Amino acid sequence: MATSEDVSSRWGEILTPHYAPATLIISLGVALLALNSFVATVSLPTAVEELGGVALISWAVTLYLVLAIVGGSGAALLKQKLGARRALLGSAGLFLVGTLVVGGAGAMPQVLVGRALQGLGEGMVAAICFALIPALFPARLVPKVFGLQAMMWAIAAFGGPAVAGLLTEWLSWRAAFLFSVPLVLIFGAMVLVAVPAQIADEQVVQFPGVRLLAIGAGILLVALAAVMPPLAATGLLALAAVVLVGAVWLDGRSRDRLMPPDAFRLSTVVGTGLWMSLLMNIAGAGSAVYLVLVVQQAWAYGPTLAGAVAAVLAVAWSASAIVVANVRQRATRKLLIRTGPAMIAGGLLLVLAGLEMGQAGVVLAGQLLIGAGFGTCNGYLNLSMMEAASDAERDRTSALVPTTQSAGGAIGAALAGVAANAAGLATATAPDAVLASMIPVYGLGAIVAVLALLAAWRMVGLMQKAERQMARPA
Repeated sequence: MATSEDVSSRWGEILTPHYAPATLIISLGVALLALNSFVATVSLPTAVEELGGVALISWAVTLYLVLAIVGGSGAALLKQKLGARRALLGSAGLFLVGTLVVGGAGAMPQVLVGRALQGLGEGMVAAICFALIPALFPARLVPKVFGLQAMMWAIAAFGGPAVAGLLTEWLSWRAAFLFSVPLVLIFGAMVLVAVPAQIADEQVVQFPGVRLLAIGAGILLVALAAVMPPLAATGLLALAAVVLVGAVWLDGRSRDRLMPPDAFRLSTVVGTGLWMSLLMNIAGAGSAVYLVLVVQQAWAYGPTLAGAVAAVLAVAWSASAIVVANVRQRATRKLLIRTGPAMIAGGLLLVLAGLEMGQAGVVLAGQLLIGAGFGTCNGYLNLSMMEAASDAERDRTSALVPTTQSAGGAIGAALAGVAANAAGLATATAPDAVLASMIPVYGLGAIVAVLALLAAWRMVGLMQKAERQMARPA
């Protein structure tokens, strides 16, 4: 991957004929994930009302998430074996089948099967798209690609719920899910046009069934912890940690690895970068889960206004990512990497303060700060890991990034659930009790953000050490 930084670049360059097909592929891959997340949130309650099985609604989200992480974990190996084009087409086809199963479901068990297939396919699509970024774009354009991804999430945050809501109300919840079908078909057509065919690797690859099963089981235990009493949840989280650490350990000793050899090792740039990414997403998950619920229950906001408060974060993320995308000085990029987690920690405390004081303006300021924290550092964090990875490990490193982010969201949601339930949210009826239950949720998020800040300082220190070593005369 090219690393020169003295070549000027403009936003329009990623839309020139040379890069436009690749840009569209990456954008559609992100759009599928983002839109599907919001569609499920809006339309699943109506599906449950029609089909019955209200007890299974949480599993429609859980299975999607677990299978998405499993699919993302195996994506690099799939790309290695089949080549990027066939791997993307196969993954998109799996997502399409899952969408059609959900759209035609006559009972909730069919919805669960379809959601599982959607998650598996989308997890692989997202991870392979990430792996394609350093292969299809020079280093000077990579921050702009990440800025575009943030923009897609912001658009989905505003447009996704609206489109899903309108389709659900005017047509049916099935139409809301099937809205993804034309996007998948366009995505497949662009893959055929822009992604070169590759000769399949003739090496026999051992199917990593035990490792994928361990990863899926670990994330499933995390998801279950979110709905268990505090003591049982603590035990499940501890068991999940053992299972996931075991999966990483086992993978490091396998011939056909799912992860780079330095994954989550604090002695390397890639390892500390993955920890930083994981911790930042854990930190932000609690607010993402509970903010809309809390402002509705404590402040009597309607769904639309509460959703707008939550969407401010996505807009700030997108806007800040665009603003910093033209930064070319390495020193400034390192500063942004270190600043992001601090902004997230400060933003979480601001949101908590605004909730407790009943000040919507303070909550919005906190949301802006959290979103800007993610937006300013996320692109250069990912780029730094890609540049630090060897050519042989870049695919595995790039594909592991979205999987790590999803895992952080799952773990963070579970930890926030344990904290909220322990503080009495499940039985809270008065607004003051609801607000009080958020203190440990946001406090825990801020502490984890500080841990991410420590990982950021460690990562930048390792980057500087590597640069000094390269600058020494032979």
